[in-house]
Amino acid sequence: MPTLREVPYVVVDVFTRTRFGGNPLAVITDGRGLSDTEMQLIAREFNFSETTFVLPPEMPGNTARVRIFNRTQEMPFAGHPNVGTACVLGRQQGLFGGQPGRVMRFEEPAGLVEVRLLPDEGGQAGATITAPQQLAVGESIDPAVIAACIQLKQDNVRLERHLPCPVSVGVPFIVAEVTAEGLSNAQPDVKAFRNAALRDGRLDSTSRFSLFIYTRADDGTRLRARMFAPLSGTFEDPATGSASAALAAFLATLDPRPDGEVAFAIEQGVEMGRPSEIALRVQKSQGEARRVDISGRCVEVMKGDLAV
Repeated sequence: MPTLREVPYVVVDVFTRTRFGGNPLAVITDGRGLSDTEMQLIAREFNFSETTFVLPPEMPGNTARVRIFNRTQEMPFAGHPNVGTACVLGRQQGLFGGQPGRVMRFEEPAGLVEVRLLPDEGGQAGATITAPQQLAVGESIDPAVIAACIQLKQDNVRLERHLPCPVSVGVPFIVAEVTAEGLSNAQPDVKAFRNAALRDGRLDSTSRFSLFIYTRADDGTRLRARMFAPLSGTFEDPATGSASAALAAFLATLDPRPDGEVAFAIEQGVEMGRPSEIALRVQKSQGEARRVDISGRCVEVMKGDLAV
C-alpha cells in the first residue's frame, strides 16, 4: 500500500454572512507536492464550483500562487475563490514561513490579483479583490441563441440597453439582461449550450460557454442574477464574482452619468436556496471602466485533512 499524505483544507461559504448560504469553496491551504492531475481530482471530489490550491509565490513580495480548478479544468481567475482564499489565509498563523498580512497579492494565470482583508464583523471575515484585467467586450450574440440556452421565449431577453455579448475582466462570460419572469423561469438546456458553444467557437480546452443573466431594479445599480455553465459541470452557480465584476464594468461604461465611482450590488443564488450578496465598485474615467473591486463576506463551514 502506498503511503498517503495528509493535505489540509478549509471549506468556506463565500459572499454570504450565513453558513450554508453563498458559494461553497474548498481551500487547500498547502498544495505543495500535488500534481495537476491530483489537483483536478481533488476539485472533482469536492464537487464545488471551484477549489483553490495555495502554493509559494514565484516572485518575491507576492503572497502566494493560487491555482483555481472547477470540476473539469483550471481557471485563469475567479471571484469567490479569491475572496474565500484570502479570508482563510488571513486567519492562519503563518504562510510558507511568513505572515499573509492585511493586503495580499495572488499570482494567477490571468495576472496579479490584489486582495485586501476587511475588518471582521461579528466573527465573520471579508475581503475585497481587484479584477486583474481591464474590461474586454466581444461581439454580440443572437438573442434567440440565449433564449434557447435557458429555455425562455425570446421576448424575455431585453435589448433596450445592450445585446447579449461576452465580457471579461479575467475570465469571459456571456451577459444578457432578461425580464424578472425570465430570470425566475430560466433553466439550462445542455444541448442548446453545446450548440451555442460550437457555433461561437468556444468549445475547447480553455474556454466554455458560460451565461450570466440579470435583471435590474431601482436605478439599475441593484441587480438580481443567475449564472449557468453546464458544459463545465456547473449547471448553476450561487455566486459568481468574476462575472459580476465584468457585468458591473460593462454597465458602468453604458451609464451616461459622469466619471467617478459607480457602486453595484448583485444578489445571486436565490433560486438555488443559497442567497449571495456581491458588492462591486467601478472606477470610471473618460467613459471607461479602469478598475473593478469585488467585496464579500465569508463564513467557515468545516476543515480537516485529505488523504492523497
